[in-house]
Amino acid sequence: MLSRLFTLLLVVLLAGCAHQNAQKSDRSPYAAVDTSRTIDLTNPPTDIWDRVRRGFAIPNLNDPLVDHWTNYYASHPQSVYRMSERAKRYIYFIVDELERRGLPTELALLPFVESAYNPEAYSRAKASGLWQFIPSTGLHFNLKQDNWRDERRDPVASTHAALEYLTYLYEFQGDWYLALASYNWGEGSVRRAIEKAEAAGDGTDYLSLKMPDETRNYVPKLQAIKNIIADPKKYGMTLPPVSNTPYFTAIRKTQTMAVEDVARLAEMPLEEFKALNASFNQTIIVADDAPEILLPTHRVDIFKANLEAYKNKQLIAAEGGVQLASLDTTGGAAPPMPTAITRLPSAGKPATKVVKRGPSARTHTVKKGETLYALAKRYNTSVQELRRLNNLKSNNLGLGTRLRVPGTNVRG
Repeated sequence: MLSRLFTLLLVVLLAGCAHQNAQKSDRSPYAAVDTSRTIDLTNPPTDIWDRVRRGFAIPNLNDPLVDHWTNYYASHPQSVYRMSERAKRYIYFIVDELERRGLPTELALLPFVESAYNPEAYSRAKASGLWQFIPSTGLHFNLKQDNWRDERRDPVASTHAALEYLTYLYEFQGDWYLALASYNWGEGSVRRAIEKAEAAGDGTDYLSLKMPDETRNYVPKLQAIKNIIADPKKYGMTLPPVSNTPYFTAIRKTQTMAVEDVARLAEMPLEEFKALNASFNQTIIVADDAPEILLPTHRVDIFKANLEAYKNKQLIAAEGGVQLASLDTTGGAAPPMPTAITRLPSAGKPATKVVKRGPSARTHTVKKGETLYALAKRYNTSVQELRRLNNLKSNNLGLGTRLRVPGTNVRG
């Protein structure tokens, strides 16, 4: 009787141990633990970060490397903040594209790992842009690369290419971790690693495969960024405010222009323009080669108004028989901005329309062969101004005519 009771107690204890072990083994390395959160989908996203969190769909990775990189980023809050500041220009467009394609929004965080969200990032392997395409892969996805442009640095073209590539990799591998490893290491390399593991009877999941250190750390880095974006307060972090609205707008253009002139017409810093249009290799944007430029949405109307003023200036000059300097499409210097165009405002002051004039007037007697255009150039003014000062109805000049010219600022 006693021995039977002892045997029964032993069976119960062993069953309990087996149940505990089963519970421990149930903890998958791909379970959503740290970044799972309750989201109120009845209200619109408060900002772009909230929108990104709502689209998380890749199971979280639980691995010591994830802890390492989460602690690393959390201990460098200024670096994370700078990357997030750069991201504000592009992330709305990227999230929009991800949602349109039905892809997880974790992929919007991939440029943090790839390029620190710097469109001009360039690696030793010659990878370039937000998504770090190498030349051959870029060409495979129709990213133009020549003396004028490198679309690997174009935020729109490179995003389309990257998401197309990631979609293909996911369909090819059937697993997001293997797809991401393939993006970093190449799908052929990952496929060969899987075949070797199968032949050896080893696991074929991301954590089981033998791969280079860079690829081994690749997904943990992404998971670490995801952890911080999901709950920045938990790690003592503050993210820059980024509204859930488009940052830039694509503008079609039909004329060749200098990069500096476009920035001036948009009344924006040159560096900000280059950050949105990093694909241009030259100081000239050729109309036929690049029909679109990207401008901050709030600068579009300003650019259009100033461009219209510039075009009107050109029209007036043409009607007066004057040729404004044109851009040299072979890479020559850009022409000076016309004097009647909107001047860039000082901080806190509105833009004003100005025409340069000298402080006083003098006279000039017309000699044989002289034209209004030549005189305007000589006296640093415009044909329109000379006609206004002398009440001229046309551009015709009579020999010996005395003209009033502005100031004494004479060229040559």
